[in-house]
Amino acid sequence: MKTTSRRSKTLQLSALIFACLLPVLGFAQETAAATPADLKYSFLGYFAIVVTVMAYAIAMTEDLHQLSKAKPMVLGSALIWFAIFTYYSIEHGSAKTIAPIFQSNLTAYAELFLFITVSMTFLNAMTERGIFDALRIVLSNRQYSYRQLFWITGALAFVLSTVISSLTVGLLMGYIILEIGKGQPRFVGLAGLNAVVAANAGGTMSPLGGISTFFVWQQNMLHFTEFFYLTIPCIVNFLVPAIIMHFSVTKEAPAFSRDIPILKRGSKRIILIFILTFSATVLSNVFLDMPAIVGMMFGLAILQFFAYYLTKSEKTYRLATEHEAYDEHEIQIYIASKKGFDVFKCIAGVDWDTLMFFYGAMMIVGALSFLGYLDAMAHYLFTEINATLANVMIGLASSSIDNGTLMFAVLNMHPPFPVGQWLLLTLTLGVGGSLLAIGSAPGLHVLGLMKAHMKEGEGYTFTLHLRWMPAVLLGFFASIATLFLVNGGKF
Repeated sequence: MKTTSRRSKTLQLSALIFACLLPVLGFAQETAAATPADLKYSFLGYFAIVVTVMAYAIAMTEDLHQLSKAKPMVLGSALIWFAIFTYYSIEHGSAKTIAPIFQSNLTAYAELFLFITVSMTFLNAMTERGIFDALRIVLSNRQYSYRQLFWITGALAFVLSTVISSLTVGLLMGYIILEIGKGQPRFVGLAGLNAVVAANAGGTMSPLGGISTFFVWQQNMLHFTEFFYLTIPCIVNFLVPAIIMHFSVTKEAPAFSRDIPILKRGSKRIILIFILTFSATVLSNVFLDMPAIVGMMFGLAILQFFAYYLTKSEKTYRLATEHEAYDEHEIQIYIASKKGFDVFKCIAGVDWDTLMFFYGAMMIVGALSFLGYLDAMAHYLFTEINATLANVMIGLASSSIDNGTLMFAVLNMHPPFPVGQWLLLTLTLGVGGSLLAIGSAPGLHVLGLMKAHMKEGEGYTFTLHLRWMPAVLLGFFASIATLFLVNGGKF
């Protein structure tokens, strides 16, 4: 009887699972993806171009109207895809074949979304634990000169951006530079510019450091180890403008800081979890061909369990009040530092405006690709124009157009590039954003930070960046020449 009962339950469960899968299987059969259309000269194509131009124009002039850049991009992408689905429903009687096209772009975005979310969650957790504030205090207490701090902050931005999103590194270094450069607006401006260039350069030589490099890695155009070929060109890109700016930085030293760095409980272990996460992500991709997001989510899970442990193991601590080095405020900070933290507050602190901007941008690019515009552009750029020249031109365009969007567009063109051309494109798009303050996420973040904490026209500004653009441009072409010199056989 027991055997019959178990068999009956097994059959019922199997039937239930099969019944749940039937709609999915039927949908998969009915929604074979539509082939890309050639609608460049149709009303639908013209409508998509007009909406795209308007959305980008509003997004790029965010500082003038104070409307976040995500809003026009998300709205624009929705309008274009609504138009595509409506057109196919009217002209072909059904738009079911369009859904897989949209979903393929959505899948690419979902991986980017999760990757950036995990990366910024770790950064927010380390910020909450006081790690970067302690770094600021240590730099202030060491009595380095402003010239030394100029190089230290630049080198830190370069190194950190190889494992943390460059846009986040730019914001972090901007905060540190503001704190240690109080009363020295010229230092703040030059160090801020140096940090932006360094963050873009460091992020270019690693698929973990930038949106455009992540796309190249995600689409398997370059293997993780092949990004190492960009190391020397990226170092050159950072050093050339930094050496030129070095002589304009004052030799004075900032005033000694009496702050005492206090790391919150678990801070060092969070750094260890961060290193473990990125090591697992890289190694699993290199040796197991596992998508990068699997390793990142593994690390996020460990961070969540560790936050739970810190919260559950809280104790009451008290620092000896007779110790002269600490006042009552510092004692309260010390006591608070022993408490746990809520990891979901760190997730909530992610830059959602940037993430939504990329959703809109990637959906718009996917739509233009489906309509045939990217194929036409690819034919012009990579057939009628030399591929090397085209890649340099695309890199220069990234000084005013987001490099992640440009890279996603090129990937949708499917150019038949050898490894050398993918390296060149990755390099020019990564460091081309340094040519203007509005050309990269680090630049925009540092600009916003300076506006909030500096007087008008002081510190890092669009005008200051424009004044030093020739030095940055020299570094741009020097890095390209270095790439050909070091890796000429890859072309």
